[in-house]
Amino acid sequence: MAVPKKRTSKSKTKIRRGIWKNKANKIALKAFSLAKSILTNRSKSFYYAINQKLLDTSESSSEDRE
Repeated sequence: MAVPKKRTSKSKTKIRRGIWKNKANKIALKAFSLAKSILTNRSKSFYYAINQKLLDTSESSSEDRE
């Protein structure tokens, strides 16, 4: 005959949820840090292609400001 499993305690559930949230938070912080380094052109671990047209337009707009 089948016997129902014991109910998981609230504390165990909260511990597991906390671990899950901390993992997600760590990954989000890493992604945000990488995004900041890419935007400030300081990235050493992320390689990406630069669109020359976008680069030219940003240079011309910065010259207009001066």
